[in-house]
Amino acid sequence: MRYEYKYIIPYSKLHKLREMMQPFMQLDKYAQQNGGEYTVRSIYFDTPELGCYLDKIAGVKRRNKVRLRGYNAGGNGDNVFFEIKKKVDEPLLKNRASMTFDEALNILQGQPMENGVAPDNVRRFLYHLYARRMQPVVTVVYEREPFQSLLKDRDNDLRITFDKNLRAVPYPTLEELYKEESARPIDAANFIMEVKFNRYLPTWVKTVVASFGLTKGPASKYAMSVEALGLGRVRPFRSKK
Repeated sequence: MRYEYKYIIPYSKLHKLREMMQPFMQLDKYAQQNGGEYTVRSIYFDTPELGCYLDKIAGVKRRNKVRLRGYNAGGNGDNVFFEIKKKVDEPLLKNRASMTFDEALNILQGQPMENGVAPDNVRRFLYHLYARRMQPVVTVVYEREPFQSLLKDRDNDLRITFDKNLRAVPYPTLEELYKEESARPIDAANFIMEVKFNRYLPTWVKTVVASFGLTKGPASKYAMSVEALGLGRVRPFRSKK
């Protein structure tokens, strides 16, 4: 289980936030290797009635998101991740399985794995897709600036990310995970700060949040994209009677 606090913040506060975090946090190794940030790309799946979206905006305590995630420019040989992100009241639980983009496309198109055995988390992912008739609704794309704690506390594993330049592509095909020519900006004025931890929120984080007057609240990139693109008013997958 993991806790995740989210804050929507104007870009004008970004530089000062970095400065205040510097004594406690450092860029993670992957970001250091990619010039300080990397691109996150996720195709979100939903039911014909957009049940995941509706559960989110209704504040349902137990809900999940189902997505295929890749990073940076990507390619057929790069790894992608089957993810199911579950919310159980306040904590979160993420099931994740990795394979190449080619392998993922083959599985999602109904082809068996080469060895005939899919990992448990892949089977869970496919169960949701087939049992709930889920299809791709939107690709969400953003640049992530990720920080990890200088204090090595594996039990807590504090991580803070700045997610910037949020944009989205409506109704993608599976092959379009790394394509964003038709992406539309979602919020040009703000970025999203996520604070993730397992056991406790450090006092210094509380002080920084209070000093900036930040308020924890909902900041689902999927829900924000659905609403900004007007997809919540449409039911494109509803079967005919």
